[in-house]
Amino acid sequence: MRATLMYGAGDVRVEQVPDPVIKLPTDALVRVTASCICGSDLWPYGSMKPEDGPARMGHEFIGIVEDTGPEVTTVDRGDLVVAPFAISDNACQFCREGLHTSCAHPQAGFWDGEADEGGQAEAVRVPLADGTLVKLPVEADSALMPSLLTLSDVLGTGYHAAVAGGVNERTRVTVIGDGAVGLLAVLSAKRLGAEQIILMGRHQARTDLGREFGTTDVVSARGEEGIEQARELTGGNGTHVVLECVGNMPAYEQALGVVRRGGVISRVGVPQYEDAPVGFGSLFRHNIRLAGGPAPVRAYIEELMPDILGGAIEPGKVFDATTDLDGVPAGYRDMADRKTLKVLINP
Repeated sequence: MRATLMYGAGDVRVEQVPDPVIKLPTDALVRVTASCICGSDLWPYGSMKPEDGPARMGHEFIGIVEDTGPEVTTVDRGDLVVAPFAISDNACQFCREGLHTSCAHPQAGFWDGEADEGGQAEAVRVPLADGTLVKLPVEADSALMPSLLTLSDVLGTGYHAAVAGGVNERTRVTVIGDGAVGLLAVLSAKRLGAEQIILMGRHQARTDLGREFGTTDVVSARGEEGIEQARELTGGNGTHVVLECVGNMPAYEQALGVVRRGGVISRVGVPQYEDAPVGFGSLFRHNIRLAGGPAPVRAYIEELMPDILGGAIEPGKVFDATTDLDGVPAGYRDMADRKTLKVLINP
């Protein structure tokens, strides 16, 4: 079959690889019908060393179950399923608490840790199929496919940012980042009733979509100028919750400048740093809390899916380009160059 591999920074190739096979009785084989390129894929695309490649790519996909191991009971051949970006058993104590990204099962983990698997391909072996895969009540050619695909990562991640930050109808919210996760964090904050949503982003096509999703104010400036403008929009106090959807230090510093005393910074952008201000002069002095983390999107799928099926939300609007596998390398380039927001792949 064909699959996407990253050999180093800027070097993405689509190659023939061995077909996946059942290795354990809890596995399923899934033929991929829709996948995509994630904003987090751009971090290695910009920095991967050749000695760390090649790496199979893709952690967001929908597909049809082609085969199952003898212990799989929740999905059958022919089922259309969505796979979260984290593999989990949906049964351990952490999963039962809604923390699937910390699943205690020894086979649990992230797709990026599965050396021979990836969603940007024609097929995938899914470990812990009973816990990981969720059946979809539509056909593979449904017009809802782009929106349902966001359940695998970006919608659940934006929603996790808002939930972890405690967004409700009494909160003012700032979202940092106008990528797919940031825009769906806006949608999620709106869904949870936020009265004011400030989107900090510089690309008008994206911030226009943010307004459609619920943004009330846009701040295009960065750094101290952006912080000052965001605080002016809140009477100088800042917002109760800041959803940091980028992951670099400037974004964290911007969040720190915008958050209200007693507020929450909720991070879901994959941090590209280990050290950050958290001491007396930053978080501690004014009772500012730090929340977020890898989104347990499996915990949110059943909650969010009805809104998609019923048309209440259309998160699939974050996809502004579609390609087959041949176009994946160009898709990476276009996303890295900010020519496209998020690329949908039809293998």
